[in-house]
Order: sequence, then structure tokens, then C-alpha cells
Amino acid sequence: MAEAAATTKLAEIILKRIRSRGDITFASFMESALYEPDLGYYTSPGRKVGAEGDFYTSMNVHSAFGRLISREIGRFWELLGCPDSFTVAEAGAGGGQLAQDILDAVSEENAGLYAVLTYRLIEKEPSLKEAQASRLERHAERLAWSSPQELADGQLKFTGCIISNELFDAMPVHLVEMAEDGLKEVFVSADASGFRERLLPPSTPELDAYLRTFDVRLMPGQRAEINLAAPTWIACAAAALERGFVLTIDYGYLSDELYTPQRRNGTLLCYHKHSTNEDPYRLVGEQDITTHINFSSLVEAGKEAGLAAVWYGEQYRFLLGVGLMEELMQLVAQAKDEHESLKHRLAIKKLMMPEGGMGDTFKVLIQAKGVQDPQLLCMRKWGMGL
Repeated sequence: MAEAAATTKLAEIILKRIRSRGDITFASFMESALYEPDLGYYTSPGRKVGAEGDFYTSMNVHSAFGRLISREIGRFWELLGCPDSFTVAEAGAGGGQLAQDILDAVSEENAGLYAVLTYRLIEKEPSLKEAQASRLERHAERLAWSSPQELADGQLKFTGCIISNELFDAMPVHLVEMAEDGLKEVFVSADASGFRERLLPPSTPELDAYLRTFDVRLMPGQRAEINLAAPTWIACAAAALERGFVLTIDYGYLSDELYTPQRRNGTLLCYHKHSTNEDPYRLVGEQDITTHINFSSLVEAGKEAGLAAVWYGEQYRFLLGVGLMEELMQLVAQAKDEHESLKHRLAIKKLMMPEGGMGDTFKVLIQAKGVQDPQLLCMRKWGMGL
């Protein structure tokens, strides 16, 4: 992995911290790079997603993405017996685009659910609340906010669902590498010219235990990312749900596909203005750092916490099951001209197509608590069992 001199204020701060306190794990470096107050990638001002940002997410491609998710949420409500209080908690809600598309769709298509709905935005960055409240003003009576700490501390209890779109891929990860004499962890050090990596004994026995749990055998010289925060988050989500569902959308694989020898350098990628690189030590605080997630870890952590994995598959399968083609036909029929019709078709294609689209890169995992054998919309015809 490339080594680079400091180029940002945040890089200088982290380097000074390392020089005074000692080497840090890559997970600690990534935590600072992304979430350092006021200076981290996600905690500093500026547009992160969309044409003016650094990357796209599915919700930025077309509002149909949120509308289709809203239909599965409606199905969740029905499967729970149409309770008179139903919470949709979105973790990492960002600018509120997905929340807006879901709430708009529910208000238009499912008046019964909308009348009993609380949409709770769980957001780490406090400054986003104002932007979210402004965007979602027409749904003000349905809104509530919580911090991730409230979820972690067990302060939230509700019936409904917890949803996330690209939440786990931005969680700090430990980097490990298999050396000739056993597993090592990547630590970030500093010399006169900037950041340097060092391979040292693992900072916690949890890293070895994680690899054993998923029967991962790394080849000598092979690197891998280990997300220890994700299982903890799933356990907290399960504890918050009295009954309901956890819907996760992210890019990743099950463990046997994620940790193959072909991924010798792991999956870590950085995004800056729609270009990618593999050097997390440049533009510190100004570029996104992400990794593919281990869905097997989410499944296993869920089982331990009382969540049953009821569906897992590619995003295109999920979208087709909940009604993507019907949505597309309706959009095309309502288009005012051929240009608008083409715009809809190209956006929908990007959501579902592999190789350059988002259809197979992104996966969907649905876990359930207190619901026996739920028959979900995504299971229709196109569904794929776990």
C-alpha cells in the first residue's frame, strides 16, 4: 500500500498524535480519517455524494430505489399484524434523500402505515439534523432523531424495522496480513516524511478468533480487513427491536468469497471526486475510505442476538422481487417525452445491471425478529434464499 507525506490539516494532527503517543492500529487511523470532529471525511462540511461529490449511492441514481424499499417496509408492517405504532429507523441517513423517497412513497401509497409511522434518523453527525429536517419538512410530524450512542446504549425499543444503505462499508476496520511467522496487524507509524505502516502482533485476540470463526485461511502475504464494529452494531439493532426486521444494503460478499486468495490485497478502496485509489494516507479527511463487508459476519452476529436471516441476494434480485419492472413501466408510461423516458430507463438499468451498474455489486440482507417464516415481497419469483 502506498505511503504518502501529509497533505492535509487532519493528516498533520494524526501524525503529531502518533509521534507523541505511539503507533496506532489502522482501525484507529481510519476512524480519525473518517470521523475526526469537524475534520474527518464524514464530519466535515461539503457534499459527499452525487455528481458534485465523490461517489454515487443507489438512492442518488433514482427515487424509485426508495419507493421500492418502501413497499417492502409496507410488507414488514403487514407481517407484524399492522401494529398501531411502527418505527422505521434509518442508520446513517446522511442528507435524508432515502428517507424522503421512502416517506413520499408511503404517504402516497400506504395511508394506513403512514398514519402510525415514526421515521427515526440515527445519525452520527449532529449538523446533518438541520439539513434532514429541512428536506423532510412536509413529513415533520412523522420524524424523530437519535444518536448512534442511544442505539448502542440500549435506549431505543420499538416494533418496526432498522434499515441502512452503505453503513457498514464506512466502519473502521482492522487490517491484517499473514506473515511467515503468523498473523500480523497493520499499525500506522510516522517518520520525518509522513505515514508508514508496520506489521506487529495483533492488537486483540478477537482478530484471530474472527478468522477461525469463518474458517478463513490467508495465504502468506495476503491482506484482509476485519470489521469488529459490524457484529456489535447488529447486536445493538437486535436489542432495539421488540419485533421486526433489519434490512441492510451494502457491497460485500459472504466470507468464503470475500477472503479468497485472489483478493491478495483485500478490498480497501478510497474515493475522491468519482475516482478510486488504494492509498488511504493521501488526502486524509478529504477522501472516503471503504471496504467490502462480510455478510456472513452480519448473519452470525444476528443469530446470536435473536435475528433470523430470512433473505440474502444481489440488489437486482431484491428490486425485481419488490416490483422494479412494474415501477419502470409506470415511469415510462407517465414520461412527458422520449428524453424523460430514456432517463428513467438508464437510471433503472444502473440500479440493477452488473458490470458497471449496482445490481450485483450491492447485496441485500434481511433479518427478522419475532416473525415466523415471513413471506417477503422480494421472495416473489426472483428471490434467492440464504
